[in-house]
Amino acid sequence: MIGFISAFFTRGEPAVSEATSRDAATIATLHAASFRRGWSEQEVETLLLDRAVVAHRVTIANKVGGFIMSRKAADEAEILSVAVNLRQRGRGLARSLLTMHLRRLAGLGARAVFLEVDENNTPALRLYDRAGFREVGRRPNYYPAAGGKTATALVLRRDLI
Repeated sequence: MIGFISAFFTRGEPAVSEATSRDAATIATLHAASFRRGWSEQEVETLLLDRAVVAHRVTIANKVGGFIMSRKAADEAEILSVAVNLRQRGRGLARSLLTMHLRRLAGLGARAVFLEVDENNTPALRLYDRAGFREVGRRPNYYPAAGGKTATALVLRRDLI
């Protein structure tokens, strides 16, 4: 009984590792819970099987708490998505994922990384700013927003060299 109670209250240390196609269902569920238009399990699996895609996940007590996924082309990469489980947010998981992911992309020869983020997504903007990303463009009316409105996507870039 004590072991059960201890396991229940023990958080476990987060571990970042490469995501594989075996993670497709979990990542699809997490993506759907995090974005207006979630990716299907098949879409995620297709991405994870693509040789140009680099993906990482963070696990806590053997459960996926977040992921990051990019597509690499020549010496550039684009972050396709980052999501952290709502219950795990605020614990630095996105920062850990992003740091490991950027190191991996640099190791694969990426010299610059791009991404698009909703201009109203303050936590994401704070994360990317702290990681050294800078705005290089805007896409007005890019994201659907509440009440039939739209939001601007900011295009961010970070050089890795």
